[in-house]
Amino acid sequence: MAKQKFYVVWEGHQPGVYASWDACKKQVDGFAGAKYKSFDTRAEADAALKSNYWKFTKKTEPAKPVGKVPRSAIIRESIAVDAACSGNPGDMEYQGVWTASGQRLFHVGPLEEGTNNIGEFLAIVHALAMLKQQGKPHMPIYSDSKTAQGWVKKGHCNTKLEHTGRNDKIFELIDRAEKWLAVNKITNPILKWETEDWGEIPADFGRK
Repeated sequence: MAKQKFYVVWEGHQPGVYASWDACKKQVDGFAGAKYKSFDTRAEADAALKSNYWKFTKKTEPAKPVGKVPRSAIIRESIAVDAACSGNPGDMEYQGVWTASGQRLFHVGPLEEGTNNIGEFLAIVHALAMLKQQGKPHMPIYSDSKTAQGWVKKGHCNTKLEHTGRNDKIFELIDRAEKWLAVNKITNPILKWETEDWGEIPADFGRK
């Protein structure tokens, strides 16, 4: 013989505690957004009715595991880029390296009165242009800057940096990069470097 259940109806035709499913069903059928749940004892059901429905149904998300992205996921045949800036704004430089070996492929700067995000943006576009020139339209590029990746995707360096006489070179590079993005289709995957799981990106300048 099946053990008796008690049914709490918080929202239905007639809220209350019911001793059978048939009785509960009559209260929730045809009622939009009905809220109900079964309990093993009458005492539990009576207490639940006085409480909040969500207390008994809300699920908690499991804690995110530490080190969830293994280093084996790194695509070693790729380019990693990074930027460094001494101040905000300050002297800015950027570079790109082979992810597998750390061999430097390009380096620009230091340039006066720049920002780290601008450097990251320019580094990604520099890598894209270099790979296009080399006929490698599918080689991935790693960057640890979500901001710069977003700017590249939109084709615009959305900086609030003031244009002064001392940072003309930086704004020339931004203009050139934006023009390149406007006429070239991006086919290389631009991937987020998972610093928390993998450590600093291979192109890091080591000044943290």
